Amino acid sequence: MKLRTIDLTLVGMFVALMAIGANITSFAPFMVVGGVPITLQTFFAILAGTILGSRLGAIAMMVYTAVGLVGAPIFAQFGGGFSMIVKPTFGFIISFIFTAYIVGKIIEKNSSLPSYITASLVGMAVNYLVGTNWMYFAYKLWAAAPEGFTYKLAWLWMAAPLPKDIILAVCAAFLALRLEKTVLSRSQFRSMKKVA
Repeated sequence: MKLRTIDLTLVGMFVALMAIGANITSFAPFMVVGGVPITLQTFFAILAGTILGSRLGAIAMMVYTAVGLVGAPIFAQFGGGFSMIVKPTFGFIISFIFTAYIVGKIIEKNSSLPSYITASLVGMAVNYLVGTNWMYFAYKLWAAAPEGFTYKLAWLWMAAPLPKDIILAVCAAFLALRLEKTVLSRSQFRSMKKVA
């Protein structure tokens, strides 16, 4: 699997965007609503899939995960290091790889607006499915679960960020399609991809 210079550049760009998205509230404190931080990680993971495609989008998310695990403080709350694996929220980080891949696969089959929206919402659902289940099993198996913690409660916790994630997923779909029509379709990235 050969990566071109432009591929590596775009992968690096999305790793940086993920790091910013994870800690956006540190730069913009007003993005905390009702005590819930509005991170942009899922938004950028979806964009990675829609813009880079399934293979490169997943690679970008793998690199983001690897860079964070080796100690760079690029996860939420400037977290990093191998110890993050045992955190209850680490499943959401893992889910970004699947999110980007699945979103990219859907777009590669059909690039209409409904397909972009569907892909983005499916990607968000994958993020929730993997992340919430990891969180539940982490609390049950190795982390100290809160009193009365149940599978239903784990999903109830996800109700707070759900509206903003749906809105951001749809915004990602419109933004990605707009970029595709105005910039990406005529870019070196797309033209080289067609030749390859």
